[in-house]
Amino acid sequence: MTDHHDLVISAGRSSGVTVMAITGTLDSRTYRRVRDSVIEAAVTGLAAVIVDVSRLDAPAVSAWTAFTSARWHVLTWPAVPVLLVCDSEVGRARIRRSGVTRYVPVLGDRAAAVAAAGDDHRRRRRAQTQFDATPSSMRAARRFTEDCLTAWGHSDMVLTASTVVTVFVENVLTHTLSRPVVLVETVDDVVTVAVSDSDPRPAVRQEAPKTGAHTVSGLAVVTAVSRAWGCSPTAGGKTVWALLGPENRL
Repeated sequence: MTDHHDLVISAGRSSGVTVMAITGTLDSRTYRRVRDSVIEAAVTGLAAVIVDVSRLDAPAVSAWTAFTSARWHVLTWPAVPVLLVCDSEVGRARIRRSGVTRYVPVLGDRAAAVAAAGDDHRRRRRAQTQFDATPSSMRAARRFTEDCLTAWGHSDMVLTASTVVTVFVENVLTHTLSRPVVLVETVDDVVTVAVSDSDPRPAVRQEAPKTGAHTVSGLAVVTAVSRAWGCSPTAGGKTVWALLGPENRL
């Protein structure tokens, strides 16, 4: 449970989805906290994120766009739906007036939201572990990644995924004081490698001021060997992720 000013956020699991409840006030003080908490639930959770906002007050109707922003952050990965629940017809009408329901539907109860989320028939496998903030963690992260992909029948993607996880973990060790959390996921023939840390600063490609684009940074390598990569803010920091398809085999 998270308390931020007069905002209380709780999360649990039910019927194969992540169910959150947010109470308090959604305004300029709490906008980012709400958005990042939903993103974190999507990144670390299950097949869908359902957010009960029945007791969440938004004095400015535009504040509801926190949920639209969260949805856009998770659109490419982990690509799970975000749905709102509000038990008040007046409250649902107010949320609809904000325009967010074009991207994030609002339902009257949790059962309806679970039904609307639908069944994800894709075969999703996921494993994660936390490593120490030491150089040896790069080798350990590669071994973890290799073990996961081999066990799941994706040994042909081990080299690419190991390259990506090395870059991500090295960046955490170089630029933060965090213990990196490595997540490996497969959905059908797509592999995702994600690394989380507790530093909110976004991951960006760096170029040396003198050599510019001629300097090959770690994230430039990730760009070259992945279908897509991104950095998602979370309530506890950030998660940097990369999608690897069959075309990215090395």
